Amino acid sequence: MFERPQSGETAILVHVDFPGASEPEDMLEFVDLAASAGARPVATVTASRKAPDPRYFVGAGKAEEIRDLVAAEGAELVIFNHELSPSQERNLESLLRARVLDRTGLILDIFAQRARSFEGKLQVELAQLEHLSTRLVRGWTHLERQKGGIGLRGPGETQLETDRRLLGRRIKQIHKKLEKVRGQRAQGRRARERADVPTVSLVGYTNAGKSTLFNKLCDAKVYSADQLFATLDPTLRRFELPGYGPVVIADTVGFVRKLPHELIAAFRSTLEETLEADLLLHVIDAHDPERHTRIEQVNEVLRTIGANEIPQILVYNKIDLTAEPPRTLRDLEGRVTRVWCSAASGEGMELLTQALSEFFLSDQVRGWLHVPADAGRLRAAIYRTGEVLQDVPDEGGGWWLEVRISEQELETLYRREGREFVLLADREPVRVAGGAQAP
Repeated sequence: MFERPQSGETAILVHVDFPGASEPEDMLEFVDLAASAGARPVATVTASRKAPDPRYFVGAGKAEEIRDLVAAEGAELVIFNHELSPSQERNLESLLRARVLDRTGLILDIFAQRARSFEGKLQVELAQLEHLSTRLVRGWTHLERQKGGIGLRGPGETQLETDRRLLGRRIKQIHKKLEKVRGQRAQGRRARERADVPTVSLVGYTNAGKSTLFNKLCDAKVYSADQLFATLDPTLRRFELPGYGPVVIADTVGFVRKLPHELIAAFRSTLEETLEADLLLHVIDAHDPERHTRIEQVNEVLRTIGANEIPQILVYNKIDLTAEPPRTLRDLEGRVTRVWCSAASGEGMELLTQALSEFFLSDQVRGWLHVPADAGRLRAAIYRTGEVLQDVPDEGGGWWLEVRISEQELETLYRREGREFVLLADREPVRVAGGAQAP
């Protein structure tokens, strides 16, 4: 019986190329992931196959080669850059006499190290337990034995069945706790909607510089480092947008190629900050030679979670590492679609702020609005949600306000107040709400 080692970071990395399924940067990212998890690679094994071997994934000959390498290097861990089935993991561990970890398990381990908040820890634990629930048969053969003998006869189920039942119970408990957290997040979003405060969500490939950009925009102190998945827990900060007003900036977890489905499911409440955003800032490492591939991979994850229809501005970060100057690119309608900047050096950050202002001011209308004397609540709401350029009292105790406000916010105010008002420009009506006619 093979007793699996409980610790150890000395690792052998295994990568297999399949026709049409692997790309050159796969291996580079794999090495970065292993380093982020704290592994110390002592050897790398590569192979090419038309299809995975059902027993060992890599085939019997290559598996024996890895076994000899494990013995020669004294490795305690073998990491595969692929998803392995439970039976393949069990067969490999039995042959190699070392712990075997697949790509999903590797990413889960990194997430477990990075999670800091209560919610983040719950999400990681849920993903780990759901991944583990299909892998209880590996490693220890005694888990498959029926309890028996004098004093050892149990309730009629195997130890394996007991462990599965306990896992299922814990998974249900975590789901309930996360549902409560999800409700709290939804409540926060409803409060922002009532206050008409839009949300901007930072998305992008891991290590593209999202947290650094977030810190620069919001003067925050979110942890950032040159490593994959440096931060997991979503952070929201209020940001005063020049010429517009307050918006909420959300820093979210970074994406990666072949992001495990367990993580997408477990981090549902976190990803909902992206789903409910009014605008996505898609942060891209401008220095990354594979940036175009990374863009498509992030968009693929966005499609998976249903966020692909939300407007995006592509932010090419880290131009301080390139020869790119800070600049913006506009579409045929004059809207900013791309911004080149550096969160580290501050180059081009004013262009990004300007692009955000333009986006949220694009549906703004400007004119004079008459507020009667008995509509003081409406006047206060206009001050909160729009920009009052002039405030002139009239003879009847009311006010003439020159305002700049979005059409959506103005419609919301009209419905809430139940009144009919006319927005005037140079004493001529430019927009009539609620069917009112200009005097």
